[in-house]
Amino acid sequence: ANLMTQSNTKGILICGSGIGMSIAVNRYDWIRGALVHDETTARLSREHNDANVIIFGERLIDELIALSCVSLFLKTPFLGGRHRKRVEKLSKS
Repeated sequence: ANLMTQSNTKGILICGSGIGMSIAVNRYDWIRGALVHDETTARLSREHNDANVIIFGERLIDELIALSCVSLFLKTPFLGGRHRKRVEKLSKS
């Protein structure tokens, strides 16, 4: 069984720029991976896009900022509402 099919499962991916991982992971319909650069993008990726995988470019982000982003990502809920329809469209194969 694929663990990522569980709605509460989250993941963290890191590569040089984060772009390669973003392309690779978003091929799977149960994953909504978001390339994050700061706390704002970490928060918005959860609130507006219900991202379940956070992606970093290790050459492009400071370690302490990345750790702060992970903490924020893990505790921020999806807002639903007007964002739900878009997320549902993204989830359709």
